[in-house]
Amino acid sequence: MKTAILGTGNLGKSLVKGLVDSGNYQPSDFILTRRSIAKLEPLTQEGFEVTNDNVAAVKQSQVVIIAVLPQKINEVLEQIKDALTPKHLVISLVSGVKVAQIQKIVGNDVPIVRAMPNTAIAIRESMTCLCTTPQFKNKIVEVQELFELVGETVVINEEQMTSATALCACGIAFFLRAIRAASQGGNEIDFHASEALKMAAQTAKGAASLLIANNSHPEDEIDKVTSPKGCTIAGLNEMEHNGFSSSFIKGITVSAKQAGGLYFDKD
Repeated sequence: MKTAILGTGNLGKSLVKGLVDSGNYQPSDFILTRRSIAKLEPLTQEGFEVTNDNVAAVKQSQVVIIAVLPQKINEVLEQIKDALTPKHLVISLVSGVKVAQIQKIVGNDVPIVRAMPNTAIAIRESMTCLCTTPQFKNKIVEVQELFELVGETVVINEEQMTSATALCACGIAFFLRAIRAASQGGNEIDFHASEALKMAAQTAKGAASLLIANNSHPEDEIDKVTSPKGCTIAGLNEMEHNGFSSSFIKGITVSAKQAGGLYFDKD
């Protein structure tokens, strides 16, 4: 039996790439769906099966990963509900849609787990948050093992899932924007754009790696590079005077609020 990914956009493609790169899966293990299958043509050349028939994909699969936009999930669930059985495992990657809301359409017998990865899943560096209801908690380990092939996982309460979307999924874009800003600063002071971007990206990677390797707090690592009247503290203070931390925090909170309403925005 295959794993079906319904709505194979950027996130779905990133997921299958990461899983295949893990060495535990082959392209032939997947069936990928999308309305415009022409956009998946490069994947057919790599050995993936591609179709625009969600029902057929579900019937050929045991695991069904739903990766459509929140505004489209009801339409997809209505298509596949009669093809789903209690032997299936549904994994929803859809922001803002609760297990109970999926059950209203597909019924209460089909196991459902929610997962929120980010696009770093393509290089097996995702931070994936998982949740489900008590009814299906026995399925969490299976889903956790799947996503640990492509990064780190954490199991959270379902009411935290919208916040996880903002911090981890949207967070990729926030940190990329910070790296872009750093590279632009490097370009302004002395370096060519390509040099500045490489230096900024590797420095950001090093900073994150320090926290993970040392299990430390950011301020502990910051203290190691700030000296009295030094250039580091001068730069940090200038950023704070201009609202760096408060803007970042506000961006995450606004993103979380927006994520919580996506399912209900039908326009």
